[in-house]
Amino acid sequence: MNSIEVKNLTKKFGKFTSVDNISFEVKQGEIFGFLGANGAGKSTTIKMLCAILEPTAGEAIVAGYSIQKEPDLVKQNIGYMSQKFSLYSDLTVVENINFFGRIYGIEGAKLNERRKWVLQTAGLEERKDSLTGTLATGLKQRLALGCAVIHSPKIVFLDEPTGGVDPISRKNFWDLINDLSTRGITIFVTTHYLDEAEFCNRIMMIDAGKIIAGGSPQELKSKFLTNLIFECECTDPDKAIILLDKISWIKGTAYFGEYIHITLKAQIAENELSLISEIKNILLNNGITVSKIERISPSLEDVFVNLLEKAE
Repeated sequence: MNSIEVKNLTKKFGKFTSVDNISFEVKQGEIFGFLGANGAGKSTTIKMLCAILEPTAGEAIVAGYSIQKEPDLVKQNIGYMSQKFSLYSDLTVVENINFFGRIYGIEGAKLNERRKWVLQTAGLEERKDSLTGTLATGLKQRLALGCAVIHSPKIVFLDEPTGGVDPISRKNFWDLINDLSTRGITIFVTTHYLDEAEFCNRIMMIDAGKIIAGGSPQELKSKFLTNLIFECECTDPDKAIILLDKISWIKGTAYFGEYIHITLKAQIAENELSLISEIKNILLNNGITVSKIERISPSLEDVFVNLLEKAE
């Protein structure tokens, strides 16, 4: 059963096409990752699916309702959380929970029950009377998620929900996301942390308003990257990339934190050790010290970089 069905959805702003005739489906209870660079069309798509922005063409059925014909019913059956968390800093934790509960028409015993659940889920039972502005970012994040799902929506949209959050808080947050998924809530999440996308059941990648790939993390890696990839740690990575990009049997290079990822062309037949030795020698002969170089399995970031290069 599908929670979201998108058919030929398009959004134009004047002559600029932000979302270009995209179609996809999201299954009930699925953690669905929607990935793309800034300006790719992610936020515009979410705004249309939340019935905030009217599409130029196409249609989407969200939680069983048309975004064009039944926008109010769409809004009643979804939750939404942005990177800024949409909380009121000058209200206490409990006051925020009560406020969002009442927005969704929850009162009395039902509100008491849901408030208790949010406090317990967010780990804020002992901070319930604290001003929200005094909470650490990770606690605000969990509170915001609790407020977004206080009305037990069928679907929750999370737009860059872990931006600016420390790694431990990110992990705890994803534990909450998985828990919601096991309860049958569909999670539609955008993130610029591609390591987080590994936690999604399925992923759709968008670039310049067009869908460029979709599938499970493993499907994407096996389908779009069969080439050898090496990870290299060296001095002067800027110079190293310039040198390596000139080599005929290297398909491309990219920065990955303090490392360089080197993708070889598919037709390379030499053995792995000789290729590593040759790369080392090229760099050493140009005054670049190599601390480490080894073959790695492709990550989603490798897939994404590869697909963007193809699109360009």
